[in-house]
Amino acid sequence: MTDLLTRSIEFSPLREAGLSRLEAFVPFAASKYTNERNFDYGANNRSNVSALSPWVRNRLITEEEICARVMRDFAFSSTEKFIQEVFWRTYWKGWLELRPSVWHHFTSKRDNVVSNLKYSEYQAAINGTTGIDCFDAWAHELVETGYLHNHARMWFASIWIFTLKLDWTVGADFFLRHLMDADAASNTLSWRWVAGLQTKGKNYIARASNISTFTNGRFAPKGLNENAHPLPDDISFDKPMMPPMRTTLPSGKNAMLLINEDDCAPEQLSFHSNKITNIATWNLSAARSPLELGSVAAHFTSSALADAATRASEKFNAPSTSFEGKQALDKIVNAATDAKVDCVIAPYTNQGWARGPMDQLAAKLRSNNIGFYEIQRDWDTRAWPHASKGFFAFKEKIPQLMRDAGFDLQSKR
Repeated sequence: MTDLLTRSIEFSPLREAGLSRLEAFVPFAASKYTNERNFDYGANNRSNVSALSPWVRNRLITEEEICARVMRDFAFSSTEKFIQEVFWRTYWKGWLELRPSVWHHFTSKRDNVVSNLKYSEYQAAINGTTGIDCFDAWAHELVETGYLHNHARMWFASIWIFTLKLDWTVGADFFLRHLMDADAASNTLSWRWVAGLQTKGKNYIARASNISTFTNGRFAPKGLNENAHPLPDDISFDKPMMPPMRTTLPSGKNAMLLINEDDCAPEQLSFHSNKITNIATWNLSAARSPLELGSVAAHFTSSALADAATRASEKFNAPSTSFEGKQALDKIVNAATDAKVDCVIAPYTNQGWARGPMDQLAAKLRSNNIGFYEIQRDWDTRAWPHASKGFFAFKEKIPQLMRDAGFDLQSKR
């Protein structure tokens, strides 16, 4: 079991692969994770972290499943740090759901910066030729593997912003294009946090001594700007909106199930008395960026959707069709019309690059007298209203959120 964790991970974009990785990690989810999670031992040794994020981001496996498996073996008190990290993703998603203008501000600024890039400096950064040993190694690792340790992501972002003096939005975009676990909320808000924009006046500084310590001396970077000030405010936060309302599904309808990368386990959802007669996947990953998506990230998303379609087809005994890109909107409407379904039902689409196309599709379907409904998971419905402030306020709610989900927090050992 330890061998599976320490060797280079094969990030197979299948639900079963994610469950296998979870099973292998569980024995290490308590003290080892708590004590060693901040160490980046390199791509060939991920024994101290779960590395589950690509599967969780696409919900090939869910946050609730991860917590349930860990809580079978440990009390909440023993694995609290790991469970808090699981909830960080939930928190970021909820925070952005309550403030969608932050995503739109990011994309608008990024697209403007992309069209006016300082080409040579940017190319040196993304090609890993800056001369900063750790940064260059991480740039190559990101492009080649589609993954980086979380601490490396923070150091990388800090060096990008404060040492290389590149715009944070194109750094966040570089991650969006190459990470298998690229997530609109976690990625955007984490880069904002490093820059000092998310928590006003508090930026994250990559220090050579810290990098050397937490990479076990693998790197000794020179010339880092360790006295940088936070970037100036570039947006005033909206007053938090109300969380998105849950949709009430109709009953007794023939429906098309529409899957995108936000939730690739739709067979877990309840469709009440509606009959799923057709299944479609909609791959919108190219909409992450105006630049080209990395091949590793593209493969993971497309394969995750194919895996989801296979499982859904088996459960509902229905044929599946795949669609790709924003331009497929009319094709999906035509497919629903040809199938003579009463409605299209989809797992909830989060704020990010897929939200706009999904809203456009919903409007077009309704104009063709076809209903459109989204299913929000209970996990999100319970947690998102508590994401109106900082994570530390949210963290206080985690034990109750766990109880509300049906978990017993008492000692197992």
